Amino acid sequence: MTPGSNIPLTAARVTVDVAAPVRLDVSGLLLTADGKVRSDDDFIFYNQPSGPGVTHRSGGGGAPDAITVDTAAVPAGIEKIVVTASPDAAGQTFQGIEPTATVRDADTGSVLATFTPPRLGTETALVVVEIYLRGGQWKARAVGQGYADGLAGIATDFGVTVEEPAPAPAVPPQPSVPPRPLAPPPPAPAAQTPAAPPAPPAPPAAAPAPGTGKVNLDKGRVSLRKNQTVSLVKGGRPLLARVKMGLGWEPAYRGADIDLDASVIAYGPQRNHIDSCYFGKLTILNGAVKHSGDNLTGEGAGDDEVIVVDLGRLPQEVSGLVFTVNSFSGQKFTEVAKAYCRLVDATTEEELVRFDLTNAEPQTGVLMAKLIRQFTGEWEMTAMGDFVKARTVRNMVKPAAQAL
Repeated sequence: MTPGSNIPLTAARVTVDVAAPVRLDVSGLLLTADGKVRSDDDFIFYNQPSGPGVTHRSGGGGAPDAITVDTAAVPAGIEKIVVTASPDAAGQTFQGIEPTATVRDADTGSVLATFTPPRLGTETALVVVEIYLRGGQWKARAVGQGYADGLAGIATDFGVTVEEPAPAPAVPPQPSVPPRPLAPPPPAPAAQTPAAPPAPPAPPAAAPAPGTGKVNLDKGRVSLRKNQTVSLVKGGRPLLARVKMGLGWEPAYRGADIDLDASVIAYGPQRNHIDSCYFGKLTILNGAVKHSGDNLTGEGAGDDEVIVVDLGRLPQEVSGLVFTVNSFSGQKFTEVAKAYCRLVDATTEEELVRFDLTNAEPQTGVLMAKLIRQFTGEWEMTAMGDFVKARTVRNMVKPAAQAL
């Protein structure tokens, strides 16, 4: 096919895959007559792989990603499904990359058409082909329209809500002071031993704007308040390394032991519970998430329990992680002092994000923070601090899903 050409579809179910010398993220958008999605649910991609009549299939890096359209199941009012592609590597353009879209009969695998967009350069995303309804007949059209602002530009163009980071707040001039020397990294902890204590609290190098503004990690450690969000991006690239979520607390009254349990709950794109990592299940998701073990008293400085997350190894079906703490012994959080969570680069031991929970409620569970995978591939961390009635991680699953 050539740009602008079209063919009638001879199959009710068709699959469009887009192959290239590099890995591509392929997505589909269901559009009404005005060329817009009805809601964000009509954006089908690796983190939201199914919608009405349209599904996403990941090739896992060994095969191209694909979008399958069941024209008989497409809802009334949807007149077009556009298939998009963008390089998986952040900032990569289509310069020197020649993607080819193949339209196949989804049931037999037979090829109905192929299309290679010509003359590509600085584009970072493409609308490659579209499956559209015209006069009661479903057809496929070759498009090849490029975007310089990535998949977010395409999504915005078609009405998908894309949340942009808020601008960093203006900082008033400060007296000149010598830079604070970096502390040497702490020694590696022994097996089943909590992480070394964090450095004393210091003014954050970057602070979010009041409300729910977002910043990234470019200016150093971020200190969050409740409901604030930080994008885990540094130097323009998503953080996809191993990180440690350290959770800590102290008894509010000297000498009183308190048994709190830190957990992380993994969810899919429909807020479906995938798995939970806690003291009774120390490893989940093929080792992508690991728990340090149970601390029965809260005694000792530093992190009481640590959960290590390898962001780069998390399966694509995991779109959200919620970090929780619950009181197995039934004591209320009003009996707990200095509860906090902090995100640490597991390689450099650099503290990236910190959230200190200052006001407690007489409940037995608290949702501390959540990590959400964006459709761009980056992760965002939001401080929560929401208290619930739950003494075990099993009882945290439903309220955590509702908070996503």
